[in-house]
Amino acid sequence: MNALARQLRDEIQGAGPISFAEFMQRALYDPAHGYYNCADPQIGKRGDFFTSVSVGSFFGELLAFQFARWIEALLRKGENFQWDRAFQCVEAGAHDGKLAFDILQTLEDSEPTLFASLQYWIVEPSPVHRLVQQRTLARFANVRWFESPAEIDGRISGVFFSNELLDAMPVHVFRWNASASSWNEMGVGLSDDQFVWVGLSKPALAAPILPNELLAVLPDGYTVELSPAASRWWGEAACAVAHGKLMTIDYGGAFEELLLPGQTSGTLRAYLRHRLGQDILANPGEQDITAHVNFTELQRVGAVVGLKTETFTTQSQFLTTIARELWARTGAWPQKKVRQFQTLTHPEHLGRPFRVLVQSR
Repeated sequence: MNALARQLRDEIQGAGPISFAEFMQRALYDPAHGYYNCADPQIGKRGDFFTSVSVGSFFGELLAFQFARWIEALLRKGENFQWDRAFQCVEAGAHDGKLAFDILQTLEDSEPTLFASLQYWIVEPSPVHRLVQQRTLARFANVRWFESPAEIDGRISGVFFSNELLDAMPVHVFRWNASASSWNEMGVGLSDDQFVWVGLSKPALAAPILPNELLAVLPDGYTVELSPAASRWWGEAACAVAHGKLMTIDYGGAFEELLLPGQTSGTLRAYLRHRLGQDILANPGEQDITAHVNFTELQRVGAVVGLKTETFTTQSQFLTTIARELWARTGAWPQKKVRQFQTLTHPEHLGRPFRVLVQSR
């Protein structure tokens, strides 16, 4: 049992079971022992999972091209925007800074006028990751760091985006009790010194609200996850955007897609060495934990603070649309970029699992 597991065991022994959201928060973000605060590589062949950034620099090049077009559209739209005014490209959860580097390098090379007015801001609460990002981006003088979207507070004119961030935000887990026609929030308790799933006598969150006709046919044990943390974060990010786009790329779907008959056990997953973890509760801090993003909820939250949904699509469709315009401007790509594009967009690789949501103000 590792150090974090011992801490959680002692706390549960003393105060009783905790919500899974609290367990996930500690497992991933504990300052001393959390998975995302360790110095070991988590992405790539030596880590636990691959991302679109792992494929190569072309992902960042495609995003940079799209961000430049969005900022140009801002200029054309309003008389108050001038090239001598600073624009922001804001990335949340930049991990090792590789994607930021690819975007900045592309803009510096291909959009020098825009680059001269661009401020690249990174929202990163982890001191460990911030240090890595600062080393990666040391040669760029226009990068600045924030701990949360709330610090920015309506100052973004440009683009605010995240890539594979929201799926790692803590979730509450609910299981359907068909005989009682009610939801049980599942928490984490102990049995023989091991973490186990238990029903919480005092739920930490209100149960999900589903149509009665759907509840009538749900099988016993049907599981769903709710993430108020992701909703709060999206609301803060939306309020940080004064003019421009708010975008996220992540695993997930519309709410009705997350309720498919084949997903009776929910979408919660653990990853270790590129394989699904056998036990989500085992070895907290040593494996990645994710749950699919409810994009319907994000759209609702954005709309409440005045954002309009422009795009909700697959990564394949989103990047293909960008690539079509880029190809028309630059001509044929070298084979290396073609291979990267195929991996990013092929349905059996990264094209279909990832969804893209773009909202604007």
